[in-house]
Amino acid sequence: MLIDLQALRRVYHMGGSEVVALDELDLQIPAGEFVTIMGPSGSGKSTLMHLLGCLDRPTAGRYVLDGVEVQALQDLELSRLRNQKVGFVFQSFNLIAQLSVSENVQLPLVYAGVRPPERRRRAQELLDAVGLCQRQAHRPNELSGGERQRVAIARALANRPKLLLADEPTGNLDSKTGLGIMKLFEELHQDGTTLVLVTHDPGVAEWSDRVVRMLDGRVESDTSVRLREAGASSGEWREVG
Repeated sequence: MLIDLQALRRVYHMGGSEVVALDELDLQIPAGEFVTIMGPSGSGKSTLMHLLGCLDRPTAGRYVLDGVEVQALQDLELSRLRNQKVGFVFQSFNLIAQLSVSENVQLPLVYAGVRPPERRRRAQELLDAVGLCQRQAHRPNELSGGERQRVAIARALANRPKLLLADEPTGNLDSKTGLGIMKLFEELHQDGTTLVLVTHDPGVAEWSDRVVRMLDGRVESDTSVRLREAGASSGEWREVG
């Protein structure tokens, strides 16, 4: 099991009040699964993503990521685990404007202590995989929205993470560009990457193996009902139980 959450609880103290963002949440995600997280604003989706990505700690409960007890780690250990095992893709891309496309992709490798020749080789390999090798010297403001999201995906994959997290990855894109990004995610899934996406878009959720719906900090429903048939065109699905 890549992700194992047991009775996970996250409480924020705001002034004199207590806000329960996650309330005794249980969730397991095997390696290689493609999961989408849905739910209304305030349901706990973002808090869950921050905890999954080791950007925050639970108030109580247990989180095991690839065999590691996350809640027991010190800050430096948590940062190391995040850098080694988790990749992030954000709605707003979060690229650094002053850096080239290649330099943006290399950033996680810089933090990991990878030597410059290997960083450049890996960035070129990843940009080629997302169809942007010819754009590696450009700055982010010279790219389209879809191209910037592809750069963000390449950067997220730099350290070969076991878990790829994406928060509304098509939210700032038109439908045609968003479709291209979802096809890229599906290719990554077919290659064995574990994907967890937060989305409000039912069309995005249809690409996944499993849909987890949240409400009031808990899992309201957890459904594995759709898988894309091999070779099926967009919109063609089969029910699998």
